[in-house]
This record gives sequence, structure tokens and C-alpha cells, in this order.
Amino acid sequence: MLIAIEGIDGSGKGTQARRLHEWLPTQGHSASLISFPRYSDTHFGATIGRFLNGEFGQLDQVDPHLAATLYAADRFESKSVLVDQLASHDVVVADRYVPSNMAHQGAKRLGKERQKLQDWISKVEYDVFQLPRADLVIHLDLPAETAQELIAKKSKRDYTDKAADLQEADRDYLDSVRQSYLELASREEAWRTVTLLDGDRLRSIEEIGEEIAGLATQAITAARSNSDSQGE
Repeated sequence: MLIAIEGIDGSGKGTQARRLHEWLPTQGHSASLISFPRYSDTHFGATIGRFLNGEFGQLDQVDPHLAATLYAADRFESKSVLVDQLASHDVVVADRYVPSNMAHQGAKRLGKERQKLQDWISKVEYDVFQLPRADLVIHLDLPAETAQELIAKKSKRDYTDKAADLQEADRDYLDSVRQSYLELASREEAWRTVTLLDGDRLRSIEEIGEEIAGLATQAITAARSNSDSQGE
């Protein structure tokens, strides 16, 4: 099973992906963790780092089809790693996956053009590069304003010396990405949304983690039930 943790920058994807990866073995499941982009591990991951540092221009200066291809190529370059992990573990947790590409690049278009671009990205990643689809996508929903407050508290990343990269520094862009994620979640069957704010209160890492663990348990149980019924 492949479980993707998704959400706008600053929503805590990395933290919750690590927590889920550490929690799964306590429930008797072998688990592996992979994070995208793989900035330090792939040729295209390093190129994405350059893109986010502004070497190729500002966000609105780079066509989203070209940006999307960089992210897709990073996953294609990592495909053998991912396939090996899926073959040797019960669950692979992905800190960002194909939905990130669809949400972030889709944020640069509106209406029908947004979905048209997202469909194009889906075809590249799943049909052309033949990457496996996630069995469960857990979407962490957070307003852009709160996300930027959390981004400011992040430790140093390996791809940038800046406090915030191009995407993180642009609140309007982050808000558009959030809307893009919400639209995807509303029409994708494998998606589940976890709301990070309880009114004005930011829920604790532990609260959010418990909800994610519950969603993962439901998905694993359902997958096992389907497998058992098919084997009868």
C-alpha cells in the first residue's frame, strides 16, 4: 500500500509522514518512507532546487507544464526505489507525491484550464512514466496565512539558504495551491482531508497524527478485506 501525505507548504507533511512511518511498525506493519522532491538524490531533484531558488525565473515566468515535468521526472528517476520499497514493505509512506504536482502547478491556472493541466500532469506521471497510484492520499488542510507562520519556524533545508523558497514566500500562490488541493480532494475517491485548525486553534501534532493513524488503519483494513474476498 502507498499512502501519500499532502498539503500546502508549512502544513506539516514531513512531520506527519515521519510519525506515520514510525507508528506503523507498532501495529505490526513493515513500513518505508520516501520524500519528494529528492533534492540531494536525483539529477532532477537538484534541478528542482535550482527552480525553487529562482534560477529559472519567478513562478509566473516558468510555464507550469515545464515545471510539472521537472517534478514528474524526479519521481521517474526514483521509480525503481519506490517499486523496491513497495515490494519489500506492507506500507510505503510518501511525503508528497503526484498530487503535489497537480495541486501546485494547477494553482497557476483557473477553472477548466486548471483541471485540464491537472489531467495532463496525471497522464505524464501515471500513463507515460507509469508510476504507481497512491492507495490513500491524506490531505492536510491549512490556510496560507497560518502556513507561512509555520514556514518561518522551519529549520534549514538542503536545497536553499533562504528562509522561504519562491513558493513559500508567495501567500497568494499558497492560497491558490490550497484551493487547488481542495478541488482535487472533492473529486478524488482515494483522498481524505484532515483539517488542521479547530476554529482559530491550530491542532496539536499528536491530535493530527491520531486522525491520520485512524485513516491509515481504515485503508489497510479495507485493502486486506478486498484481498481476502478476491482470494476466496
